[in-house]
Amino acid sequence: MKITWYGHSTWLIETGEHRIAIDPFFDDNPSAPCKSNSINADTILISHGHYDHVADAASIANRCQATIVANFEIASWFSSNHSVKNTIGMNLGGKANLPWGSVKMTVAWHSSVLPDGTYGGNPGGFVIEAEGKRIYYAGDTALFSDMALIGKSSIDLAILPIGDLFTMGPEDSVEATLLVNPKHVLPTHFNTWPPIAQDANAWAKLIQAKSSATPHVIQPGDSITL
Repeated sequence: MKITWYGHSTWLIETGEHRIAIDPFFDDNPSAPCKSNSINADTILISHGHYDHVADAASIANRCQATIVANFEIASWFSSNHSVKNTIGMNLGGKANLPWGSVKMTVAWHSSVLPDGTYGGNPGGFVIEAEGKRIYYAGDTALFSDMALIGKSSIDLAILPIGDLFTMGPEDSVEATLLVNPKHVLPTHFNTWPPIAQDANAWAKLIQAKSSATPHVIQPGDSITL
């Protein structure tokens, strides 16, 4: 399983013949190493409705005939407003089975409004299961104690925000790592713009000092393999 970061909170998971894009934000993302027209995916996961998480979802979905998986409100918005043919609308705590595995929507403490001002439903994160691995993508969230419940499912990789201001910062991300107790952890939602600039290497040192997880600091366009 290959996991690639494209800057901000945009990720691509490659598992077997399948490609799963998460929160696709390429064309207006100053840290993205490529544009959306170079990305192929058959599934697109969307954590919440903010522009920097949905911007290129419709163009990729319509070009690739991909399925958008999101909360019910966001899935319906893409179907009605962007003619996306394949959507799965779900809600917190729900699980959807897909050709490559499954995805469960978890709680995230944040907000969710779509780019045109439409209510974006509850923000969320995802536990992604494929090839016998579990990846927890927290989405944009504050620290919350029920992350410990997510950790009970034996998480192989956690992807946690560290940018602060709009999400939890590095110190809370370390606390989240202790609660989730993953084998590996990656930072997300940082260094896109000055208000969320962070020293990821300093964060990684905190993770190493305080948890048993292995931190990975990668650059946009780089990957790790599980």
